[in-house]
Amino acid sequence: MGLKKADLAMGAYVLSAFIMFIIPIPSLLLDVLLACNMSVAFAVLFGCMFSKEALDMSYFPTILLFTTIFRISLNVSSTRLILTTGDPGNVVRTFGEYVGGNDLIIGAIVFIIMIIIQFMVINKGSERVAEVTARFTLDAMPGKQMAIDADLNTGAITDAEAKEKRDKIQQESSFFGSMDGAVKYVKGDATAGLIITAVNLVGGIAMGMLRGGLDFATALNTYSVLTIGDGLVSQIPSLLISLSTGILVTKGSKEADFGATLLRQLFGLPKNLYMIAGVLALLGIVTPLNPVIFLALAAVFAITARQMQNSMGAASVEAQMEQEEEAAAEEIRQPENVTSLLQVDPIELEFGYGIIPLADVNQGGDLLDRVVMIRRQIALELGCIVPIIRLRDNIQLNPNQYIIKIKGVQISEGEILFDHYMAMNPGYVEEEITGIPTFEPSFHLPAIWITENQRERAESMGYTVVDPPSIIATHLTEIIRQNIAELLSRQDVHNLIDNVKEANSALVDELYPKLLGLGEIQKVLQNLLREGISIRDLATIFETLADYAQTTRDTDILTEYARQALKRAISARFFPANETTSVVTLDPQVEQEIMGSVKQTEQGAYLTLDPEKTKAIIESTKTEVAKLESLGKNPIVITSPIVRIYFKKLTEDYYKDLIVVSYNEVEPNIELQSVGMVTA
Repeated sequence: MGLKKADLAMGAYVLSAFIMFIIPIPSLLLDVLLACNMSVAFAVLFGCMFSKEALDMSYFPTILLFTTIFRISLNVSSTRLILTTGDPGNVVRTFGEYVGGNDLIIGAIVFIIMIIIQFMVINKGSERVAEVTARFTLDAMPGKQMAIDADLNTGAITDAEAKEKRDKIQQESSFFGSMDGAVKYVKGDATAGLIITAVNLVGGIAMGMLRGGLDFATALNTYSVLTIGDGLVSQIPSLLISLSTGILVTKGSKEADFGATLLRQLFGLPKNLYMIAGVLALLGIVTPLNPVIFLALAAVFAITARQMQNSMGAASVEAQMEQEEEAAAEEIRQPENVTSLLQVDPIELEFGYGIIPLADVNQGGDLLDRVVMIRRQIALELGCIVPIIRLRDNIQLNPNQYIIKIKGVQISEGEILFDHYMAMNPGYVEEEITGIPTFEPSFHLPAIWITENQRERAESMGYTVVDPPSIIATHLTEIIRQNIAELLSRQDVHNLIDNVKEANSALVDELYPKLLGLGEIQKVLQNLLREGISIRDLATIFETLADYAQTTRDTDILTEYARQALKRAISARFFPANETTSVVTLDPQVEQEIMGSVKQTEQGAYLTLDPEKTKAIIESTKTEVAKLESLGKNPIVITSPIVRIYFKKLTEDYYKDLIVVSYNEVEPNIELQSVGMVTA
């Protein structure tokens, strides 16, 4: 693959520095190279000034190294000319006579001032800022990564955008880490310039007296002017580079095309090139510097800027035309492009424009953070990863209304009052507080809307007071809990299996896919989640399935075996420790009738119970559950293991919150008290 022009230019720039260390160059060529050196210094300065962020100059540490070695090589060449011929060229002599006032004392003072400015002000400040910036950038990386993960989990950004943001964080840390070391180049360059100047002065006087036959005063005057000129002509670009470092370090690129990227960052803006051309032309006209060289360089930069501007204008027009053509073509293709419309989000939260401030981080809203916490809470509680929750505003809704959708279908809705709080009576508050009557959306409990001024009084009276974001978050959490079984997809199950396999490869290899398929494992896990049983202990669940899948592949029966293996978790979930739990039992006669009506098919089991008998069981269940609710207890029915699943199926359409537990799912140390029996 051939070398590109940009790569050749960069290679020639670096190689020329090493050539100048070895081969003497004529004074005219030295003038040209010194002018080029100043041009590059101005390019670096203006590039840093007009870059929007630090990463726009991601190659700056490399630029710093290249310009430093090139400048030192020029120092060596000018030193060689001063000591051998006494004629280092127009530029050095002009800087010594014109800038230095053709006077040793004035030139020395100007040179020393520039050294002091560079050492004490720019270099020292840049070095400290680079060090602190690098430290803080590295310290902030974990927080930025967590923020990106939070945005990705809430659906605020896509996977591609998240990858781009992570790459940018890596580039920033790499760039500021490099800058922390690169500023040492600038400091070392200034030190080297000071030493070279001292050597030039001493060496020049010695050469003038020993080889040129000059007296001390003449040699001192002649070589001091040249030495000061040489020092100034190298220190001015060095000062510009130091200033550029200070500018950039308070504000890397990952492109492999190094030369093109580097030149584009330095000379990519026509405005930048016009300013360089203006500076060079001004120097060639108003100073004794060689006008041919400086005006020629100014013309080169101006012509290049003009060509670049024309090229960018043509590219802009072409891009605009292509965009218009693409838009027209897209309009023609629109009827065919329906694929995006087929996508259905698992969970959506849509809200009216009045609720937007709660979801807008810039307005202090924390609804996005709460959504992230909901997914974390469900994962810890049920062991299931909740799909990404999409938050959207919907102008068709009332301003304070929100709706919750599962797989594109509205499941529930609610309405809040912005800048109000919801107060609920837990049952023991005697004195009532005035407000706007309403119902809590999650559990449909009576509540009232109160103002900020009433909040402290309501809390002191015993009311439970919650803010609007908490109301929405609680409602969303309950809807997810109720529908988590439906949200558990085969892909989710496959991911869970992969996670278990990392630590239990033998177990997973035995179970899947030899004994059970992905769909069968999914149905078992869905059965557990449907009744609020956590599946976090997947290793235990899979071991139980592996034990019993050899004798039956009925997912309902396998679910019962899994529940019995999880009896410790079930007991902890429904039966408080050190406390007698009131429950309702099932009449043995009813259990026999239920089991007698079970019909097994290839698609699973179903009940053929007489409608009158079913009605009697449901009515009896209603009566007995009412007893528990009157005592303020959870509605729990205890059955024999073989009947539990069928009694649950029989009653779930009538009592969704009814907890049905078998005797084999209760730990031996749990104390139960029967307050009634379901009969027929």
